[in-house]
Amino acid sequence: MPDQTGIAIIGCGMISEFQAKAIGALPDARVVGFFDTVPEMAQRRAAEFGGRAYPTIEELLADRAVGAVSICTPSGTHMEPAVQAARARKHVMVEKPIEVTTERVDAILRACRETGVTLGAIFPRRFQESSRAVKDAIDRGRFGRITLADVCIKWYRTQEYYDKGGWRGTWKFDGGGALMNQGIHGIDLLQWLLGGIREVSAFTGTLAHERIEVEDTAVAAVRFADGALGAIEGTTGSWPGSRIRLEIGGTKGSVSLEDETILSWRFQDEGPADEEVRKKYGRESASGGGAGDPRAISFEGHRLQFEDFVRAIRTGGRPYCTGEDARAAVAVITSIYRSAREGRPVRVE
Repeated sequence: MPDQTGIAIIGCGMISEFQAKAIGALPDARVVGFFDTVPEMAQRRAAEFGGRAYPTIEELLADRAVGAVSICTPSGTHMEPAVQAARARKHVMVEKPIEVTTERVDAILRACRETGVTLGAIFPRRFQESSRAVKDAIDRGRFGRITLADVCIKWYRTQEYYDKGGWRGTWKFDGGGALMNQGIHGIDLLQWLLGGIREVSAFTGTLAHERIEVEDTAVAAVRFADGALGAIEGTTGSWPGSRIRLEIGGTKGSVSLEDETILSWRFQDEGPADEEVRKKYGRESASGGGAGDPRAISFEGHRLQFEDFVRAIRTGGRPYCTGEDARAAVAVITSIYRSAREGRPVRVE
């Protein structure tokens, strides 16, 4: 249909399936094709979801039917196709993490700014209604002075998960382990809700897996931009895997969130809408968070995010989650790694 934004997916691993389903559920967007360095993978996705299997990235970017691309290659290889797409004047969406170092993130940001294309970054948890409700309560000052906030990501991945992936568990392509690949979802949510993390002090270890270069367990004490204190815990070595749990406490209220479910919603100044929040978001979510199985997730968060991305392209506005937002999460995690490596507190860029 001529009024649909054509989106091509670059990189045809597991997450490309969820993205293709999400885009296919939108009335004003469609998947026009796929590219992968392994041609058979692109051909398989094209057979599943329609569109072309492009033999080269250059041919994909030359196609006028392609208005935007989504980068789904291994994390440490996002920069090259994202910059190439921006220079071809294609709008760019990038899977999490946007890249594995802030320097490589900055190269993407610079290319998109210079060419004026829209840049979005995948963080579906920002689009969950319960997350938005917590953000609204913070913005309205309902917590009073926030004193303590923390996130706990106790997930599980088998040894086979790392052995089979090839690029997983490497600094070059994965950029890290339990925090950069899995924990980044909760870390981004925490720093976004609290307005940024200023300083970290951390320990990391490889305690549950073999033959990987990166951490599978990490803890960090953090100081937020407004002075509140907090903690980050992350692992892929806690069987069978638990949902991401985030807690925020202040002088006038506290909230506990487990994936999309609000477990506790308590404020000193109770309002009539609070009971409605507890009823609406207190029910256990059936979407699945990927705690024990990376495929056990819903594509609904991606659908909402692509819906917003297409809106931004069509109106010339900003996506709800920008490239700069995605950079903040990477900066927190790389600072945690530096703190653990150097044995000292590190200020986040």
